[in-house]
Amino acid sequence: MISSKLPDVGTTIFTVMSQLATDTGAINLSQGFPSFDPPQELLERINHHLNSGANQYAPMAGIPLLRTAIAEKTRRLQGRTVDSDHEVTVCCGATEGLFCAIQAVVRAGDEVIVFDPAYDSYEPAIALAGGITRHIPLSIDDDGFEFSVDWQQLADSINDKTRLIIVNFPHNPTGAIFEAADLDRLADIVRDTDCYLLSDEVYEHIVFDNAPHRSLLSNDELWERMMVVSSFGKTFHATGWKIGYCIAPKYLSEEFRKIHQFATFSINTPMQFAIADFLMSDPGFYEQLPAFYQEKRDYFCGLLNESRFGLRPAHSTFFQILNYSEISSEVDLELAQQWTREKGIASIPLSVFCEEPFTGTRLRFCFAKDNATLEAAAEKLCAL
Repeated sequence: MISSKLPDVGTTIFTVMSQLATDTGAINLSQGFPSFDPPQELLERINHHLNSGANQYAPMAGIPLLRTAIAEKTRRLQGRTVDSDHEVTVCCGATEGLFCAIQAVVRAGDEVIVFDPAYDSYEPAIALAGGITRHIPLSIDDDGFEFSVDWQQLADSINDKTRLIIVNFPHNPTGAIFEAADLDRLADIVRDTDCYLLSDEVYEHIVFDNAPHRSLLSNDELWERMMVVSSFGKTFHATGWKIGYCIAPKYLSEEFRKIHQFATFSINTPMQFAIADFLMSDPGFYEQLPAFYQEKRDYFCGLLNESRFGLRPAHSTFFQILNYSEISSEVDLELAQQWTREKGIASIPLSVFCEEPFTGTRLRFCFAKDNATLEAAAEKLCAL
């Protein structure tokens, strides 16, 4: 019998709930994948490169054209000039990027701070590196909808063993976002430490109500200790492509690439060329994403006006948190599974992303769907 390296890890909740939705025929608003196709021009560029010889290994760090396009996007949106040759690496989706970043800097016995609810890929990667995960819960306002970092608790939690702090803003699953003051506070806290920072920014282009995305890349003081990971899957409605990237200063990128080259080596060649083409020919596409998804958010929330759920429209991502306290006192995981089987609507419970017992009555629903799907889902939810 093999001794598991991850004895406490089961099947991810996203697989569990999507499979349950498939098995029961439920509407799947659990796993975060859009129901719309990528831009037609982008698909045409893939077809072009598939038929133009771009079918062999790409360079390990990514094709130069795509790394240059990423660097230009970063300069344009965040004011950060990065060296596309040495500070940008294309990876197999954000999950691989996060894994490689963690493996690059975490050693046995190192402590890594995450903020609960924390995306479920962080802790297993930390464990495989021999690290220890320290969980800090996000603060919740009196109404139970606004989530934020307790900066004093973070400052009090850092010690000589703290190697890495992982932040995820725009935040999945709560939709919380950073303000400029948050980056300054983070800089104050880590200034005299040896902590590195890993920022998961896969929803960088999906922030609502005219609020900007405050990337760690926009803060000069944080730059020398950060790795920022993002994903084209979220940006181009193509989560199945699994193409992302990591931006980091040269010395960290060198360590990142040492892991990356033996995890996947290189990424889908024709898609890299196609994305590079599209980023340069239509840089405005990602700029219209906030309005596109805000319309979806508002439509979904409007459909729930007559429901018994409590809600506050999400600040970012394509997920909406619903509070079901007026409907049930059931534990969120059990209720999510029950409603999938019995009511035909699948969601994600927040408790699975938290270390401490979670007493909140909240579920996460994905609104990155066509209106017909949202209407059918809302009808079921309003009937509860």
